[in-house]
Amino acid sequence: MDSTVRSGTEALWSVLGGDPALVGRVEFGGVSGLLPARLPVMDLARAAVAVCGLAAVEHARVAGPVRVDDGAVATAFVSERHLRVDGRAPVAFAPLSRFWRAADGWVRTHANYPHHRAALLAALGAADSVEAVAEAIGGRRAVDVETAVYGSGGLAVALRTPGEWAGHAQGRQVAARPVLSRERLDEAPPRRRPGPPRVLDLTRVIAGPVATRTLALLGADVLRIDPPGRPELPDQHADADVGKRTAALDLDRRADRRTFDELLDAADVLVTGYRPGALERYGLERPGLVTARLSAWGDYGPWGGRRGFDSLVQAATGIAVTEGSEEEPGALPAQALDHGTGYLLAAAVLRSLTERERGGGGRLVRLSLAQTGHWLTHGLPRYDPERYLAESEGPLGRLRHAVSPVAYEGGPAGWSRPPGVAGADAPVWTTA
Repeated sequence: MDSTVRSGTEALWSVLGGDPALVGRVEFGGVSGLLPARLPVMDLARAAVAVCGLAAVEHARVAGPVRVDDGAVATAFVSERHLRVDGRAPVAFAPLSRFWRAADGWVRTHANYPHHRAALLAALGAADSVEAVAEAIGGRRAVDVETAVYGSGGLAVALRTPGEWAGHAQGRQVAARPVLSRERLDEAPPRRRPGPPRVLDLTRVIAGPVATRTLALLGADVLRIDPPGRPELPDQHADADVGKRTAALDLDRRADRRTFDELLDAADVLVTGYRPGALERYGLERPGLVTARLSAWGDYGPWGGRRGFDSLVQAATGIAVTEGSEEEPGALPAQALDHGTGYLLAAAVLRSLTERERGGGGRLVRLSLAQTGHWLTHGLPRYDPERYLAESEGPLGRLRHAVSPVAYEGGPAGWSRPPGVAGADAPVWTTA
């Protein structure tokens, strides 16, 4: 694999605080050309999976190489599309989860969950149909739709260009931070409890569940908790909850809260994926606990308390513009912000467990889809043909041309002469 792939892995592993010498254990291979996009999606996917593998072998204290196969990575990043339940293909997006034309641009909505669909319709004053929603959005400014829908508890964002997001208050906050953050919370002694790590999973949709299903694969005892009245969508559950156990608890009921507190007291890891601030009243801190907080936009800035999903983050941050056309917005070939963040989250949890075993102390790691998106758009090299073009003056004028891909140490930097006028040279050898 080229240096771009390895450099992405090295960068993520450094942010995770890993030993640089371990990066040499990663072996890349497999079919090339997968997850094609204008942005380096495959490089993000490889690097995220690679550091997850590195964190796993480090925590398990095994010396074997970490093999990253492009075919396996690309397939896993669209795992929800390959799911079949008794031969039935899943429904990826509900009819009201899509791009809509607004009076001055585009709006992206997410209404897969019934409560989000109800909030969207209430904000728009529209009937539950594609035609009614299209009419309601078509007569409004995109930002006005965004404000109204979020105000009602729904999810919608106005499409922005990369430059518009860079100038946005939340975009500036995201750009100022690393792809993930890590901190030590306390001085609790190292935990010596036998058995696999216990992971309490309070996440939904893709990123968090991908992280916890990966931890389950690697031997963790994962217990997912959902509120009784809002279970996970059936197809999401079938795809993302493999390897886990799931239960329903209402944390506002005294008996359920007592059960939850007992579970948390005995847990090694807590992973949360709800809107920042939504769970604070439950007092989730415990000495020595590894806590991983996942959000859409980050838990800071003017959007710090907002809900969000991969598709919305792509629309707001300019990714949908980059991947689209003049006629309409586009999308990444996978929900790569979700999946990439999921594997990064699993890696961060494993690294935190390793550090806790060595030196004790609770840990907090924080990740967001927006920060992963920023790393995709700014932290990884993108193909730029200008890097591989040269200019020269000659009889034909000033030419811009591709440099030769044949290169080696001590070899020529370029051709010794530009093209001349066709047929104007003498028919003789220039060497004796």
